[in-house]
Amino acid sequence: MKAIVLENFGGVENLIYKNIETPTIKEDEVLIKVKAISINPVDIKVRNRQAPLAEDLKIYSPLILGWDISGEVIKIGNKVTNFKLGNEVFGMINFVGHGKAYAEYVAAPANQLALKPKNITHVEAAASCLAALTAWQAFHHYGKLRPKDKVLIHAAAGGVGHFAIQIAKYIGVYVIASSSANNRDFVLHLGADEHIDYKTASFEKLLHDIDFVLESIGGENFQKSVSVLKHFGSIVTLPSGHTKDDELKAEEKNLHACYFMSVFSNKHDIESIANLLEQNILKPHISKVFDFDEMHKAHLEIETGRTVGKIVVQI
Repeated sequence: MKAIVLENFGGVENLIYKNIETPTIKEDEVLIKVKAISINPVDIKVRNRQAPLAEDLKIYSPLILGWDISGEVIKIGNKVTNFKLGNEVFGMINFVGHGKAYAEYVAAPANQLALKPKNITHVEAAASCLAALTAWQAFHHYGKLRPKDKVLIHAAAGGVGHFAIQIAKYIGVYVIASSSANNRDFVLHLGADEHIDYKTASFEKLLHDIDFVLESIGGENFQKSVSVLKHFGSIVTLPSGHTKDDELKAEEKNLHACYFMSVFSNKHDIESIANLLEQNILKPHISKVFDFDEMHKAHLEIETGRTVGKIVVQI
């Protein structure tokens, strides 16, 4: 089968196309003929060796990046009872671990997959894995977002952010979305109740008594976010690198603070995402779709840091 192997950490030139053996499956796994792959910032950070996960993955040879896939089940392990041959499925595979998604075929644990809703494409399904799960788990596992809360979502037009707006509105909260002015209409169309242009406005001077902040910028943005939260509020931050002073600021307000959220593969959560997609409550925004032989371009697009919604590669 064709696969994209990361031969060395560094630039996109290290993503090498190779023919390798089709993976064998374990008793609890299925073999998927991949139709679409979603590309996430973590893919780029691992490739550049800027993520802690890179140190765990360097032991693998071949090392194949990627976690988000959608495709067709073509082989089933002896202990798998919830899928049949020909089923169309999607999911985030073995995160945090070796997902091996940049390939024509992927061996995936059956308990990390959901049936792809018939009303969405493989491209849309692949787009709705890691980023959607991050938003879902931030609100349901790492923090508890409740109806009628006020939530501030940073980087609201990005992969995680645009899903977070939709999930938050589904929960029934008031959403304040922070993005550039160029994306104001986009986030309001997704359901945000209020928009703040982070380039021209200081959100920490405008807001107060916020119940929950989804913080994805890091640095001084963390403490600014803490300052707008009410006592006993919640903050979940996606980037790592917080300081002791950050922790002390959060403790002063008795905040429920998760300083580094790590999304994880989970059957029930991906099925929840599938249910929202099927009901048209959740809709991924696809910024660009690349072909499998354009993986370099997909990585460079993510590296710009200006992606609205999701980037997907189709096979």
